[in-house]
Amino acid sequence: MELIPVILSGGVGSRLWPVSREAHPKPFMDLPDGQNLIQKTFLRASRLEGVVEILTVTNRELLFKTEDEYGAVNKAKLAQGFILEPFGRNTAAAVAAAALQLEATHGPDAQMLVLAADHLIQNEHAFAAAVANAMTLAAEGWLVTFGIQPTYPETGFGYIEAQKSAPLNGGLKVARFVEKPDLDTAQGYVSAGNYYWNSGMFCFRVGTVLDELREHAPDVVAAVARTIDQSRLTSSSKYRCLALNADAFAEVPDISIDYALMERSSKVATIPCDIGWSDIGSWNAVSELTQPDENGNRFEGEVLSHGSRNNYVNSEGRLTALVGVEDLLVIDTPDAVMIAHKDHAQDVKHIVNQLKACSHTVHLLHRTVHRPWGTYTTLENGERFKIKRIVVKPKASLSLQMHHHRSEHWIVVSGTAVVINDKQELMLHTNESTFIRAGHQHRLMNPGVIDLVLIEVQSGDYLGEDDIVRFEDNYGRTDK
Repeated sequence: MELIPVILSGGVGSRLWPVSREAHPKPFMDLPDGQNLIQKTFLRASRLEGVVEILTVTNRELLFKTEDEYGAVNKAKLAQGFILEPFGRNTAAAVAAAALQLEATHGPDAQMLVLAADHLIQNEHAFAAAVANAMTLAAEGWLVTFGIQPTYPETGFGYIEAQKSAPLNGGLKVARFVEKPDLDTAQGYVSAGNYYWNSGMFCFRVGTVLDELREHAPDVVAAVARTIDQSRLTSSSKYRCLALNADAFAEVPDISIDYALMERSSKVATIPCDIGWSDIGSWNAVSELTQPDENGNRFEGEVLSHGSRNNYVNSEGRLTALVGVEDLLVIDTPDAVMIAHKDHAQDVKHIVNQLKACSHTVHLLHRTVHRPWGTYTTLENGERFKIKRIVVKPKASLSLQMHHHRSEHWIVVSGTAVVINDKQELMLHTNESTFIRAGHQHRLMNPGVIDLVLIEVQSGDYLGEDDIVRFEDNYGRTDK
């Protein structure tokens, strides 16, 4: 039986700011073991029996970053597909697009396993067993959820109520879904024994989920189908990619798969499971991945502590010192520091909202920004000037572009650069440079087999990243 894991990678994770940002969201956060959540999800999915392909639904701006992260762990060269959303439209749209695409490529009898890119599952053996049970029920026509056995009365999760008198083959029929409860209600759910945390993971037969969507959410599936009809499907030796049409996608209803389908269908079952699941929804959850010292402190990076207890510090870039403090979260990045009491870990999102309200870019970008061709790091930013460190991957190329308001001076630090500067083509080596005037078309290429590193000095009246006109681009980013 064919199984296609569908990885949904669309959330920002604002409660994990300042590490998680819109251009570098939660799935790409490195964990203490060196892997990030999206890599762990890909590996966990690829090891399941019957998997023939992994399909990822993500924002189009994150395609090349996702490709890089998968490439670092996809040693078996498993087939991949991507559905690229121009903007988020919630999970019903993502699931419908994946189901329609899989129906076209694998047929209605294939099964899809919907996974979030930013969840952690520590018991992979138990997870594989739960998936096998789910596939059995999905083949019988059930829409299967994974209900996590609650270990405490959590008020931050939705719950699934299962019918005790309706056992199925490895699972239970779902009576209802309930919203995030207050503490007393959550305690009652845990005591009852038939309530489970709603993990947001699902398993369906492709034909079944489409039939149920057409019955219970016909506006969603119809709008997604119209979008696909107007979208571009491309294939390469690396992957198949469906880039959704933005104008058509804007007409798709913004609704979750729970509201659109799971709460309405009578064919919903759950697999109760204890798989070491966490949605890593706050810095408290992240801290649990690090072993505490004798004072209950958990440290990532170089940290000194005196008279301090039960703190978590994530500070990879510089020394952090704690003196006489307790129960704090300290998250240090090159351009932002967040300090919160552990009891208020969920409130970090309010800081992100304030940053958005005042249009501060620190909610959007890190100082180091990933691009399809490599990275750039802003070293200094002053009035009428900006200094960047640019790293271009071997054989990669920036777009042929032009800026209206700034000039640029490029100095090669290491590697070899091929530069188009107005009508000239130059080859630059270490310590060589070129000056590009505002209004001149230019391009930077790395013809070598090692990274090209250079320093870029910008000067001008306006230095925003939106002052760019692309004429040619290897990554489909040219302006219309």
